Amino acid sequence: MSVITSDLAASEAKPSDADMVAQAEAALKEIAAVREALSKVIFGQESVIEKTIVAVLAGGHALLVGVPGLAKTKLVVTLGQVLGLQSNRIQFTPDLMPSDILGSEVMEQDETGRRAFRFIPGPIFAQLLMADEINRASPRTQSALLQSMQEYHVTVAGHRHDLPAPFHVLATQNPLEQEGTYPLPEAQLDRFLMQIDILYPELEAERRILTETTSGSEADVAAVLDPQRLAAIQHLVRRMPVPESVVDAILTLVRSARPGQGNAETDKHVAWGPGPRASQALTLCARARALYDGRLAPSIDDVRALAEPVLQHRMALSFAARAEGMTVRDVVARLTKAI
Repeated sequence: MSVITSDLAASEAKPSDADMVAQAEAALKEIAAVREALSKVIFGQESVIEKTIVAVLAGGHALLVGVPGLAKTKLVVTLGQVLGLQSNRIQFTPDLMPSDILGSEVMEQDETGRRAFRFIPGPIFAQLLMADEINRASPRTQSALLQSMQEYHVTVAGHRHDLPAPFHVLATQNPLEQEGTYPLPEAQLDRFLMQIDILYPELEAERRILTETTSGSEADVAAVLDPQRLAAIQHLVRRMPVPESVVDAILTLVRSARPGQGNAETDKHVAWGPGPRASQALTLCARARALYDGRLAPSIDDVRALAEPVLQHRMALSFAARAEGMTVRDVVARLTKAI
């Protein structure tokens, strides 16, 4: 991991730039502490940890996709503890109703006999919401998250209720068991900043899992940040400059993934591609990844590294491409090589 050289950067910088460098230095140490705390509990998933932290630093939501037993739930729970966020967990099931997530109004009667409605908040009123197996709930219940994930408030009985800040949804999904599930609609998938695929651990990581999780002792983690400090770092991420070359690379990549934009391979293999929200997500995540690595500005390498998790859930292949055995990852990989 590179280190920000504040003395050199500040020597030719304006006072505001020097202040930003100092803030980045402080944030870098805290991010390193967050990563170290997570590594005590989550073994061998460095890439997953990086992408999850990047999604949170960018102020967005993430969809964690992996088979059971890969510590998806443990990652989210531990992340909430380390970031000092108020966390809630919802186990999505077919019989879950929107009111089970958002809350509901109940009628109460006071001592004088006067009746009035009182809103009882649901579990969505948290700073970090874990939506476990989100695709097991019906579309009606899934849609209860749409407004909250985009507008950071919910509407119940015609009244607006603001969610606590910062607000993040980390949802999990099992790619194997698809019977009796309800695939997320494209509009909801687009609300997730990234789709993070969790693969099986390497041999040595799994060896460590066996030895350290079956011994009867469990690593304790303490809060490294608090909500106010996390919000300050998220604001810092949005202030980071983005070179024009990176902006051009993002636009080239996202637009080349859309049919009808002059890319013959995309026209042949892609049914529909990513919208402008994908460009916004790539820009924010590239900034956050640069800070995560100790840099003050993103590079094209950040765009290449984040192309798959940002784009794969915002695209769909044509029937011919699926018949050929192609995947969205294959298409994204080919497009990424061109930037």
